[in-house]
Amino acid sequence: MGKKGKERVLRGRAGRMKGGRGSGRAGKGAVRLWGRHAVEAALKNPARQHRKLWATHEAIEALDGELPHDFPIEYADNPDLDRLVSRDAPHQGIVLDCEPLETVFLEDVLHGDPSRPLVVLDQVTDPHNVGAILRSAAAFDACAILTQDRHSPPEGGALAKAASGALETVPWVRAVNLARALDQVADAGYWRLGLAGEAEATLGEALPAGPVAIVLGAEGPGMRHNIAEHCDALARLPISETMESLNVSNAAAVSLYAIAAR
Repeated sequence: MGKKGKERVLRGRAGRMKGGRGSGRAGKGAVRLWGRHAVEAALKNPARQHRKLWATHEAIEALDGELPHDFPIEYADNPDLDRLVSRDAPHQGIVLDCEPLETVFLEDVLHGDPSRPLVVLDQVTDPHNVGAILRSAAAFDACAILTQDRHSPPEGGALAKAASGALETVPWVRAVNLARALDQVADAGYWRLGLAGEAEATLGEALPAGPVAIVLGAEGPGMRHNIAEHCDALARLPISETMESLNVSNAAAVSLYAIAAR
């Protein structure tokens, strides 16, 4: 985060807000993040451009690293910070407005490393699930996640909080057409393995030795038919018959562990 000199204290808006509540949204074109791990990771990310930080003194002192002396900080109490985020958001005393991350292209992340899977999400729209999947992707060294642009959540505070810093470290590719993107994934040498409860083979039986793209659909409807047709094989998790399915973020974590443990 740079070297720390005398911190610049900019008082005003957050401290003056009386009554009412903010929308939890950043200004035009910006992304609003909150929570220690999400904000700390964004501050450490050299690819992230920052606009302004609101925080308590205690939250600044707890950061791992030091801010530049001219970093735009506005100190505020927790009730003022509550008004900057959505209701009951666990901001932990720190809120950051920053620019969205730069676009990531699929060809930039497909290296064919068999130890680094690609995670493909078909219409998984819940930001908490996508954030949790990003966290698992970081834990198991996935090369990226791939989603369809129109059917995935935007960058935002809830997603970044669930990702616990992984939003800043795991490349996120947004494709206009997911089926065409899966063709590109196959051309790069990845075996496209879709998770489906009705599949005959288990995940362990279906895993190849080479590069894998694990494809997961939304909870409830699962993968769309067209996306399943763009998979090389389908597999299921060998869960108990007493449970119909797993949450998609849990299924992603189990799948990524299985790939890592091959």
